[in-house]
Amino acid sequence: MKKILILVLLSVTLVNCSSNQKTTTAVPDVPKYINSITAEELRTHLSIVASDEMEGRNTGSEGQKKAGRYLIKHYQDNGIPFPKGANDYYQKVPSEFMKKGFSPKLNDSENIWAFIEGSEYPNEIVVVSAHYDHVGIKNDEVYNGADDDGSGTVALLEIAQAFQMAKNDGFRPKRSVLILHVTGEEYGLHGSRYYTENPLFPLKNTIADVNIDMIGRHDDLHKEDSKYVYLIGSDYLSTDLYNLCEEANKKYINIALDYKYNDKKDPNRFYYRSDHYNFAKNGIPSVFLFSGVHADYHKATDEVDKIEFDALAKRTQLAFAFAWEIANRDKRLVVDKKDE
Repeated sequence: MKKILILVLLSVTLVNCSSNQKTTTAVPDVPKYINSITAEELRTHLSIVASDEMEGRNTGSEGQKKAGRYLIKHYQDNGIPFPKGANDYYQKVPSEFMKKGFSPKLNDSENIWAFIEGSEYPNEIVVVSAHYDHVGIKNDEVYNGADDDGSGTVALLEIAQAFQMAKNDGFRPKRSVLILHVTGEEYGLHGSRYYTENPLFPLKNTIADVNIDMIGRHDDLHKEDSKYVYLIGSDYLSTDLYNLCEEANKKYINIALDYKYNDKKDPNRFYYRSDHYNFAKNGIPSVFLFSGVHADYHKATDEVDKIEFDALAKRTQLAFAFAWEIANRDKRLVVDKKDE
């Protein structure tokens, strides 16, 4: 009788444990992943990517290729693979594709990609992009491009690492995330144009691009406070994307979102001058994060020691929050506008 009673009690205990397991749903610790993006790690990466050793990362140069190898080693060291369907971390961009009448002849170059596969909608792709080229050496001076776009380049390293941390915790994003370092931006957005004309994943399944270009400094309009970022293009194609960016900022980061350059009539035409544009012109909702121009823009003085790393970290965290929310929505972003 005692044995029967013990067996009954054991059965009840097991049922209760099983029931509790079924009703307890783990949730991702998003602030943990956001806070894994740090000023210290960004400084470490940028001190290498924007060093004289990389010779200004001119498109197709040995210095750019050396920087590319550094990016790839970071992904390998963190267990972040290249995309399914690719043979390695490179998408080759031939010299002939980048030929333009007013530009110097460029050597063959490469886009570099890494990939976090989605759990529920793996065929839907969220692109996070930044260009890793700059303008090289001029008059024996190395143009290191710490802000342009070393800042975006190292932001991608940290964003990918944060997504991988979530994956390691058992929280892959619902949609796949393609980390895309593009080449040839300085000579005409060549790398992003090459990708969108030769996409690894169908553009119809590419639901958004979060593009990062120059987020490491402040401009003359924000001399007193670097707790801001310009957003460009978020409302051009998708009301969902605009709302998501506003809500993600309020939920996680809470810096000032400045829409000054979001006006298509703005004479600077920044919307057309970075790599998101090649996605947007193909009907893909895109948002461009940017902290504005400064006195060192396209000069040899755009150096690491002038980067505001706390501001760079906040803006990188915000870009991650955008990508995280886009990738984990129940439904993909709705395109409800035309980019005219």
